Amino acid sequence: MFPTGGTNLNWGSEMFARVLTALFLSFSLSAGIAQAEGRPRILMMGDSLFAMHKLAGASVGVRLRAALDAPVVDHSVAGARYLYKLPISGAMGLNITRQYRPGDWDWVVMGGGGNDLWVGCGCTRCERKMDRLISRDGRRGVIPGLASRARQDGAQVLLVGYMRTPGKGSLIEHCADEGAALEARLARLAALDAGVHFLSLADMVPHGDLSYHALDRIHPSFKGSREIGHRIARLIAAESSRGMVSRNAARAD
Repeated sequence: MFPTGGTNLNWGSEMFARVLTALFLSFSLSAGIAQAEGRPRILMMGDSLFAMHKLAGASVGVRLRAALDAPVVDHSVAGARYLYKLPISGAMGLNITRQYRPGDWDWVVMGGGGNDLWVGCGCTRCERKMDRLISRDGRRGVIPGLASRARQDGAQVLLVGYMRTPGKGSLIEHCADEGAALEARLARLAALDAGVHFLSLADMVPHGDLSYHALDRIHPSFKGSREIGHRIARLIAAESSRGMVSRNAARAD
């Protein structure tokens, strides 16, 4: 979910390798997925909340695919941000807006923003950066812009919040207020459009329960990724049963 930061060459090489691996997996999955009629076609974008456990075949996207028996293309990359300036690594996925690919998606699942607040402003004095991500009323900013693009392409949009820390020794404990403020704005954005939805994970982790987190107490464990994937699947299934479908659902595969 959040990188450790740093500027040394080892960290840069490591991050470059992680991006290349994530891209390879994404393109491999894209090539191997058959678009079955009646099943939602899903694009996922975000940071390590989604990308964690990709190499082990146990990421949120993998869990979502299994739960819905539906094609899922996961472009999420560990360490990705919405406000990312470097062009080459940004195009490779470290800029979340560059993870988007036009297509006949029924759902676009969007995560991210945590790295912008933790790495970008240390979760202190983040108001200006927060406004660049999404305005107080949810109408302006990079995130509403990307959601609008997906909606114009015919997809339903699902904005996913972050799970909370277990309350025991996490490095991002001080980011709780900023995270809550970001998610309040995401909820306002979702309230503006029936085709945009917000999924909060705030109630997912019981206080003191370490089982939903990896050892760093930042990223999801295998159990955490599975639960996030299942929660996303339940929301998509519920909205589909209510007749909330994308404009792309009527298109021929």
